[in-house]
Order: sequence, then structure tokens, then C-alpha cells
Amino acid sequence: MALFGKKSKLYAMFNFKCPRCHKGDLFETPTFSFKAPFDMPERCPNCDNLYAPEPGYFYGAMFISYIFTGFFCLGFVMLLHWVIGWGINASFIALIAVCAIFFVYVFRLSRSIYINLDQHFDAKYYKE
Repeated sequence: MALFGKKSKLYAMFNFKCPRCHKGDLFETPTFSFKAPFDMPERCPNCDNLYAPEPGYFYGAMFISYIFTGFFCLGFVMLLHWVIGWGINASFIALIAVCAIFFVYVFRLSRSIYINLDQHFDAKYYKE
């Protein structure tokens, strides 16, 4: 099985697919859509997997988002300030702009990683 093949967890995580069948979409709109960016269907349209089995299910995704964003911000500002030589104010303005643009992507990625770590792939639901 390839690392990013259609039956791998990494494929499902980074393409925002159902963790059980790897076919259904986790979100109703495209990745960089700012129209209803947080809306998820209740169930997978392909295998009927329940995406949020209990209230507050995605609280764990906040920790993934927090860790990723924290390390990204530190690295980004250090790169701009120490390596490229920008001023600290310019570095933070650039950071704010980048974080504002990629906020929806990080939100969706953290939810996708969390649900794929929690729920398992079942080959009987995968239809070629």
C-alpha cells in the first residue's frame, strides 16, 4: 500500500475523506471556500459513518490545531526575523496575514487528523 494511496490514513487525512470508507467528504464545501467553511454533514454519504458520535467530539482537534499553529508561528517569525532579516513588526504582520488566509485549512486539517486517528478504516466499505 502506498503511503498516500487511496486506502491509506494519510490520504484520508489530507484529502478530508471519511475515516471508514475513504470515499465520502468530511466537509460540504471545497477546501478554500469561505462560504460555510465549518459545516460538516452528520454522516458519510458513502458508508453512513457517523462523523461526530457525541457532543463535543471534536474538542481534541483543538489541541492538534493549537500545537500545529503554535509551532508554525514560532518557526515562521524566527525564519522571517533571524534568517531573512525582516523587522519584528513586519514579521508579525506577515504571520497574521498567513494565519488569516490558512485558518480554515488548519481548522479542517485538525478535524480530519483527529477523526482519522480515532476511527478506523474498514475495507468492506471501500468501493473501487
